[in-house]
Amino acid sequence: METESSAEGQTAPVHGYTSNKAAYLLRLKRIEGQVRGIARMVEDDKYCIDILTQVSAATKALHAVSLGLLEEHIGHCVVGAASEPDPDRRFEAIDLKVKEAADAIGRLLR
Repeated sequence: METESSAEGQTAPVHGYTSNKAAYLLRLKRIEGQVRGIARMVEDDKYCIDILTQVSAATKALHAVSLGLLEEHIGHCVVGAASEPDPDRRFEAIDLKVKEAADAIGRLLR
């Protein structure tokens, strides 16, 4: 696994999403705001269909983040496993990363 040095001199793992981390955090903060807005709607006794509309929007936003992270996992982690120089370890690493992706897809579809 790749690592990069932080300002404190510690090394952090480089994940598939690392280059887009700021964008993911921004999107998640927006979703957090959406969820807080939904809670306010419930507190303020807003119409149930209006609340459900906002829940649907937040759910779609989370799904978009999930799909982006999944794409990053496949493009970085699975492809990285395929570059393992030892053939025996390569196949094991690829199998593991593909299984992780398949399991994540399964959780998203439930």
